[in-house]
Amino acid sequence: MNNWKYVLLTMILFPLLGIVSSCSEESEETSEYDNWQQRNENAIVQWAANSSFRKIKTFSKDPSSAGDNSDYIYVQVLETGDGTDSPLYCDTARVAYRGCFIPTKSYSEGYVFDQSYLGEFNWATAGMTDFPITSSLRDGFSTALMNMHRGDRWRVYMPYQLGYGTTVSGSIPAYSNLIFDIALLDFWHPGDVHPSFKARKK
Repeated sequence: MNNWKYVLLTMILFPLLGIVSSCSEESEETSEYDNWQQRNENAIVQWAANSSFRKIKTFSKDPSSAGDNSDYIYVQVLETGDGTDSPLYCDTARVAYRGCFIPTKSYSEGYVFDQSYLGEFNWATAGMTDFPITSSLRDGFSTALMNMHRGDRWRVYMPYQLGYGTTVSGSIPAYSNLIFDIALLDFWHPGDVHPSFKARKK
């Protein structure tokens, strides 16, 4: 008879365990981006204070004014190319890229939301994408490209104000700073013959 009591108790408690587990999972999911705006704003302050970063004002702001921290991208140079000129706003750039968020609880290196290559970067094998700078890119990305040379590879830290701002865009939450690894292979002006792809040798 006592066995029936245990069976009955198990039947009552088992569904409750599932509910508790489910709530726990939901809690973890929602905490991934808790205080997201403040965390991203704190990151911008840290980038601005990092003297090892190159600081470049966005092309869309008055270059003669000092500006706020969010008016700049912050650059870590990973590789320096041998080019001497940079793309113009009206040009098309051929790049490899990987974009992620600032680090979170589950992603210590930042969640990768978009990329043109997998694994470690390699000039010879990385997938390349052609971007018209004027129409398809956020201010922070365009600003980076217009200051890069062929063969440069940069890690670019972009305040959310130079990305998607205060709105959600697909899988990108509002107030998300964007961190991009960008490799500039080539670029060309409007009307130029579209160059065929040639992997850069390193």
